[in-house]
Amino acid sequence: MDIRRPRRLLLLAAAVFFHLHAPLLVSCADIYALIYKGCANQSFPGGVVPPSVPALASTLSSQSSSAKFFKTSSSPGSASVFGLFQCRGDLSGSDCASCVSRAASSWSNVCGASVAARVQLAGCLALYEISGFPQVSGVQMLFKTCGTGGGGGGDFEVRRDTAFAQLQSGISTSSGGFVATSYQAVYAMAQCEGDLSTGDCGQCVTQAVQHVEVECGGASSGQVYLDKCYISYSYYPHGVPHGGGGQQTAKTVAIVLGGAVGLGFLVICLLFAKSLTKKKDDY
Repeated sequence: MDIRRPRRLLLLAAAVFFHLHAPLLVSCADIYALIYKGCANQSFPGGVVPPSVPALASTLSSQSSSAKFFKTSSSPGSASVFGLFQCRGDLSGSDCASCVSRAASSWSNVCGASVAARVQLAGCLALYEISGFPQVSGVQMLFKTCGTGGGGGGDFEVRRDTAFAQLQSGISTSSGGFVATSYQAVYAMAQCEGDLSTGDCGQCVTQAVQHVEVECGGASSGQVYLDKCYISYSYYPHGVPHGGGGQQTAKTVAIVLGGAVGLGFLVICLLFAKSLTKKKDDY
């Protein structure tokens, strides 16, 4: 499955690392809660963000009231930047617009003058990259969180795996690559990047399920972000609350990859988490 964004490589200097940071635990009801941020080590010349970045943020914000997913490029040339946003599939248009505006306006606050930045809030994702920023495989695992407690019963993993099977079945017929389901006190959710084909989305979610089963084992909650999709689950022995939710302990995966010209990077992807992390962040 080839779900990379091909663009020419312009960054021929030192390796570029993309660092992930997990934030302070907050309420899942807060769509503005920071899940994680990704910032390239390399900065724009002189440490000054070019006008193309705020122009891109403005464009994304203007589109977010009428779409859940949108991507574009701004200012062709040496300062050309690519960007996109995606909102959680169940957000209203007004909530999506508010979330994207918050995420895009925070780029400089959380990443300074980095040549690439990604801000994942509980309700949406907004990112930009300088033209030529190296890409990872669409099924590369980039971030994970796993709960500290177990499911509390011998049949928990059977329930969880049944919920996962429902996700995998539902994603093939979903609208916009978003599915949320529950099965016997297990709430699960999956979302793919908005322009993935149905087949690629299904393969990505299958990969995410396999990762979370290995990475989180019998934990009562967990989530795994791949570059083009994510899944999330939480177990509620007393019944799934309205809208799902949960809490879990973060485990950050920082991956350094080398390209043909020796570039290292980590690009982090999509979207929502039904449970957040306990590690403090400076956001």
